[in-house]
Amino acid sequence: QVQLVESGGGLAQPGGSLNLSCVASGNIFSSYDVGWYRQAPGKQRELVAHTTPISSKIYGDSVKGRFTISRDTAKNTVYLQMNNLKPEDTAVYYCRASHFETTYWGQGTQVTVSS
Repeated sequence: QVQLVESGGGLAQPGGSLNLSCVASGNIFSSYDVGWYRQAPGKQRELVAHTTPISSKIYGDSVKGRFTISRDTAKNTVYLQMNNLKPEDTAVYYCRASHFETTYWGQGTQVTVSS
């Protein structure tokens, strides 16, 4: 069983930056699709960013141009660089890794954007 552990969340001011990390307990990121999702209170979980093993990437409309997903397979880590944060980015952010019928989720990290 692979575990995903997110970190890097916290409190940021509007316009600020945070860099989230997702570390896998096994060497899966070279072959798995990886995505960052978020869920705000009272809202459905939504896709933030997604990357494939060949590094194609997609982003949610609300974060395009502000967030960047990247992976370091040597470190079994996927990152989400978040710039120009807005209060509406406040949510729990989850890492998800998938390969055919196998899916793993992390437990999430809280991001709060407030002045």
